[in-house]
Amino acid sequence: MKKLSARRRHPLAAVVVLLLALAATGGLYAFVAPTGKAQADETAQSLAIDEGKKLYAVGCASCHGTGGQGTSDGPSLVGVGAAAVDFQVGTGRMPAATSQGAQVPRKDVVYTQAEIDQLAAYIASLGAGPNIPTEAEYGPEGADIAKGGDLFRTNCAQCHNFTGKGGALTHGKYAPSLEGVDPKHIYEAMQTGPQNMPSFPDTILSEQNKKDIIAYLDAVNGDDTESPGGLELGGLGPVSEGLFAWVFGLGALIAVAVWVAARTAKAKKS
Repeated sequence: MKKLSARRRHPLAAVVVLLLALAATGGLYAFVAPTGKAQADETAQSLAIDEGKKLYAVGCASCHGTGGQGTSDGPSLVGVGAAAVDFQVGTGRMPAATSQGAQVPRKDVVYTQAEIDQLAAYIASLGAGPNIPTEAEYGPEGADIAKGGDLFRTNCAQCHNFTGKGGALTHGKYAPSLEGVDPKHIYEAMQTGPQNMPSFPDTILSEQNKKDIIAYLDAVNGDDTESPGGLELGGLGPVSEGLFAWVFGLGALIAVAVWVAARTAKAKKS
C-alpha cells in the first residue's frame, strides 16, 4: 500500500493518467465513429467538384466567367445553388445558343445526369444556394391536391394558366407549359425562379406547399386524367375562351331570337 501511495504522489502520475484517458477516448471514437463512410463521401464529393470544374471550363466559362463570377454574356453563378444547375442543364436550357431570343427555350439535354450532378457540385462549391430536392420533397406522398390547386391558382395561374398550359407574356416572353415536366424540375423552378419567373423559397411556399402544387399539376395533366373542361376548354387561356363564349354564345342567342320571331310572325298570320 505504501508503494502504491508513493506512485500516486509521483509528479508524472497525473500526466500518465491523462495520456491513458486520451488514448482510451481516441480508440473508442475510432471504433464507434463511421470514419470510413465519411471519408468516402468527402472523397466522392471532392472528385465530383473536380470533374464539374472541368466540364464548366469547357461548356460554361465562356459566358459565366472562369470562376462563375459572370460576364456581359451570362449572369454570376455564385450562390445560385445546385438546384439551379440541375434545372437549367437538366431541361436543356443550358448551355444556351449563341443567339438568344427573348428567353432561353427548353431543348434536348446535352449532358448526362452524372455530368449534371458534377456541374451542380462545382457550382454549389462557389457559394451556398438551394440544393437539389429529394424525391421525398416533391413526391406525391402526403400531398393535398385541393390545396395545391388553390395555391397554384393564387400564385402561378396568372402566367401558366390554371391548368399549367402556359401563356404569353410581354416582349416576346412566355410562361412555358408545365405538362409533362419532371416534378423535380417544377420544384427546382419554384426554388430558384428561372428567367422571368419569381422565386418561391420556403418562407413563401413551404416544402409541403410545393409538394401540393406538384400533386395538383399531376392530377390535371396526368396521362390517366381527362381535361377538366372537356375538349381542352379551360386550358386555352382567357382570350381564346372569351372569344369562344362571345362568338358561339352570342350566335346561339341570335339564333334563338330569330326562331322566336319567326314563330311569332307565323302565329299572327294564322
